[in-house]
Amino acid sequence: MKHPITRRTALAALTSVALPGLSLAQSDRPIKFILPNATGSGVDAITRAAAPALGKALGANVVVENQAGAGGLVGLQALSKNPPDGFTLSVVSNNVVIFPSVMKSLPFDMPGDFTPIAIVGSTPMILVVNPHKVSATNSREFIAALKAKPEGYNFGSGGNGTILHLAAEMFLDEAKVSARHIPYKGVGPMVTDLLGGQIDFGVVALPSVQQHIKSGALRAIGACADKRTAAAPDIPTFVEQGLTGYTMEAWFAVIGPKGMAPAQVKKVHDAVVAAFNDQAVKDTMAKQGNTISITSTEQAQKGFRSELAKYAALVKKAGIEPQ
Repeated sequence: MKHPITRRTALAALTSVALPGLSLAQSDRPIKFILPNATGSGVDAITRAAAPALGKALGANVVVENQAGAGGLVGLQALSKNPPDGFTLSVVSNNVVIFPSVMKSLPFDMPGDFTPIAIVGSTPMILVVNPHKVSATNSREFIAALKAKPEGYNFGSGGNGTILHLAAEMFLDEAKVSARHIPYKGVGPMVTDLLGGQIDFGVVALPSVQQHIKSGALRAIGACADKRTAAAPDIPTFVEQGLTGYTMEAWFAVIGPKGMAPAQVKKVHDAVVAAFNDQAVKDTMAKQGNTISITSTEQAQKGFRSELAKYAALVKKAGIEPQ
């Protein structure tokens, strides 16, 4: 039996053809999240935990693709080259607003070549040591060990100019000690070498080392936040251990390529709000120690620019030379 073409069905058909980017829920095409971070990073743990709820809210399968390298530049460049149709997005850390201050040249403009959609929340950072390489159990003992052997210890990061690199450099600056920096191509390889004793310490996001701290494979020296996290209440902050000027935060955000239509941006933003309000996601975020406080898109776009200036000042204070 043939069905008559009504004005409503004709309009719906026309809309689906004319505006494919706005019809994500009606498409079998998956939505890809390119992560400029290696497997095992805090951003990776957050994105994978939220992926099922994001897929449900977007009405499409979500595929998480790690494209680590050059501290995150590889994945970001890949994202910037994708069409702004809403099918390719990313979850990023505040590494992205540090890069312009620590890199002599970038293959993209930050944030000009991207669409900040929402700053989602923050994740606690912890300074951890390999207990077989470092006997210190608190900040005072650790600083004393570093002073006793200048340049005798090394620390790793997920790459030059990443938030983990900057956080460690700021700790050294505040404590007036020194150590050798060894950059890695992502947090996963760095944590592997930290566990293996190839490096002595590092600042990492809590979700990426939480189990290693619990097992005793790594020892937490202090939290970089201004107050303890409920997910690890036994880890004291460096502020309460006497380094009153040392606090660093790591935030994470959802972005897309430059030029996304306002309706696409709203759709993704609404999906982010829905996903991170999903009870299962909320429970996982709490276990990881993440604080969820989703900004509006306008706040995110302003925030990216203000954070660029903030980290430029911190990089200058830490004496990190652009590479």
